[in-house]
Formats: sequence, C-alpha cells, structure tokens
Amino acid sequence: MPIQAEHRWLYPIDWPELSKLIRFGRAKGCCEHCGRPHGARVFHLGDGRWWDGERRRWRDGRGRIVRVSVAELAAIVRVTRVFIACAHLNHDPTDNAPRNLAALCQRCHMIHDAAEHRRRRWLNAYRRRALGDLLARLGDAWIAGVPRGTPTPSAVLAAPGHRTGAASGPAGAARATVMRGMAVAPAAR
Repeated sequence: MPIQAEHRWLYPIDWPELSKLIRFGRAKGCCEHCGRPHGARVFHLGDGRWWDGERRRWRDGRGRIVRVSVAELAAIVRVTRVFIACAHLNHDPTDNAPRNLAALCQRCHMIHDAAEHRRRRWLNAYRRRALGDLLARLGDAWIAGVPRGTPTPSAVLAAPGHRTGAASGPAGAARATVMRGMAVAPAAR
C-alpha cells in the first residue's frame, strides 16, 4: 500500500529495507495470512478462494485446501496479480517491531485495514461537515472588519466568468475587478 504524504514522517528512514526484510526474508515472498505468492497471477473466485498453481489445489482465504465445483469455476473465475505489502498489525506506523509487521497480499491487507479505513473515512467526513458548518455560519458576516480590496466570498462568486454567471456586485452596481486571478470587492468612488 502506498504511504500517504501526511503519514510519511511517521515511518523510519530505512522503511523500504525493513519492509523488504519482512516481505521476502521472513515471509519468503508469500502472504502470511493466505499464502498467495508475490508477483504471481492467481486465479480466484472473488470470495477469497484461489488456485494454488504450485500445489495444484484450490485454497480458501486462510490458505486451507478447499473443494470447488465445476459449475462455480465456469461462471466466476478471475485473474489477479498478487503484490505483497508490509502491514502494521496495530495500525500504528511508529511501531515497527517485527511482531507488529506482517507481509500481506492486497486482499488480506484490505480486509485487515477495513475497520481502520471506515474510521478514517468517518473522521474525514466529520471534519469536512464541521468546516462547512463553520463557514456557513460565518457567511458574509466576517466582512465587517475586513479592509477594502480584500477578496470576499460574494465578490469571488460575482467575478466575471464564474460558473454561476451572476452579474458582479449587489443589484448590478460597479463591476468587480480581477487582480492576480482573485476577484476583489470594488472600491467606492
């Protein structure tokens, strides 16, 4: 999984070497949860069952041998290329102890991180809503003490060529001027 830019500083400088050691040294290039090999094209059924070409057996999402009927094979077999990534089991990128790191294929990694992804998605949505509520409450009321010529929300909306196509200024008064790409409130004459 790629490291997000805002989390990059949490990882140690030698993260690529540490990750490679876990993925290819300890795990020998296979997922530690299901056993899928790194870089291989794997036939799978979409529900975790996959064809182990080396042992010529179908395996489940945990790597155990399972039986698959011929009817299931004809309808839904897909092919995926497997990539092994190093995952933090406790979701803390600062905890790089070997017991906290696991080599996981993309499927196992997404299943492992599902709860954390839901938590982050909720937190991001909550922050966006809170910021939107704050800006909606402020509206144009914050303009009272702002020096003349400062960009304002209503002036930006009223700028020529803006998507709304609204005329500039209240009730068709003096047109707004554009300075350095920003609309500014027109100065009183």
